[in-house]
Amino acid sequence: MEEPWNLEFVSYAADCLLSFLTEFAQDWAANDMRVSIFKILLGWLLISLVSIHFAWKVYGTTVNDMYYRQGTGGQNGGTPEAAPNFSGWESSAGDGSKPRRE
Repeated sequence: MEEPWNLEFVSYAADCLLSFLTEFAQDWAANDMRVSIFKILLGWLLISLVSIHFAWKVYGTTVNDMYYRQGTGGQNGGTPEAAPNFSGWESSAGDGSKPRRE
């Protein structure tokens, strides 16, 4: 069975939120320095988000095409047509071309 909500906790949380909003409204009306900084930061955030949104609308397909290959093979599912060539890595290790002695 579900436990009922603890009404004391909900009441305390609502009281804290109400007191915070009341104090914030008083500071907003008094044009306090904290409110001025908040307005500047909120404006900067909103302008940034709107700019990102419009930039993505304009350049989104270009960016998407840069990071995802078009076609059947490779990154987007399937396997590439040719197997990768690792012979350069093996020969650089030095022991790939030497026969083993037991």
